[in-house]
Amino acid sequence: MIEIGKENELTFINKTNAGLYLSDGIDEVLLPYIHVPDGLQVGDSLSVFVYLDNENKPIATTQKPLAYVGQFAYLTVIDANEHGAFLDLGIAKDIFVPYMEQRVPMEIDEQYIVYLYLDELSGRIVASSKIGGFLQVSDFDVNQGDEVQLLITEETDLGYNAIINNKYIGLLYHNELFEPLQPGDVKKGFIKQIREDNKIDLSLQRIGFSHILDLKTILLEKLEKNQGKLNLGDKSSPDEIYKQLKISKKAFKKSIGGLYKERLIEIDDEEIRLIPKSE
Repeated sequence: MIEIGKENELTFINKTNAGLYLSDGIDEVLLPYIHVPDGLQVGDSLSVFVYLDNENKPIATTQKPLAYVGQFAYLTVIDANEHGAFLDLGIAKDIFVPYMEQRVPMEIDEQYIVYLYLDELSGRIVASSKIGGFLQVSDFDVNQGDEVQLLITEETDLGYNAIINNKYIGLLYHNELFEPLQPGDVKKGFIKQIREDNKIDLSLQRIGFSHILDLKTILLEKLEKNQGKLNLGDKSSPDEIYKQLKISKKAFKKSIGGLYKERLIEIDDEEIRLIPKSE
């Protein structure tokens, strides 16, 4: 069955004046000539995105959309009226957000986090900025320390909310962030903890002892590439440490402390140095 709003692997079965017909063995869909790749032959398979046109007929395209049905995305409003707003999906077809599905009234040229789904009545792809109803709030398939993909949604008093693996919502705390974030940013993150109330705390740094081991390795590599010296030390500012290493001062001090105990480096207020192996 050909899926609307998804990527479909289909076979070229027939040519018409309007384009090529593709099939999954059961259903067929038209691929207009403007999207037909060169050299395609009858029997060849092709990956296409399928949507409904203004007459509710399925149409295929080789254009890659910015998001698929069942996903959250940060999209731009290109038109709006009293009925709703239209978002740029990166293909010839725009996505409609009914007025009742707008968390706040949408404005042209502004961007919003939305969830894409199929309208039950028309079967068309639509979107909603009321994302809370599409997030899973229990029965998580992630655990503390897991690496996850994060989509930043909004800033709060405590930090930034982020969608985890296109399923859950979590929080990155202001006092644990060392880089600027904006809604729509996609980041690699880690599960810091899952609390008893099913709230998820997140981090942009790896959790636990393995993170310190990784940082120690990174520091040693940077020292070796910089003639054994790095202009960072005990009294370096958090901003300077983040500018050079993209880590917090706390993580930096733990890492250099471990290297110092192993007699691999010397530490001054503003510099660390590799100890020659002969010493």
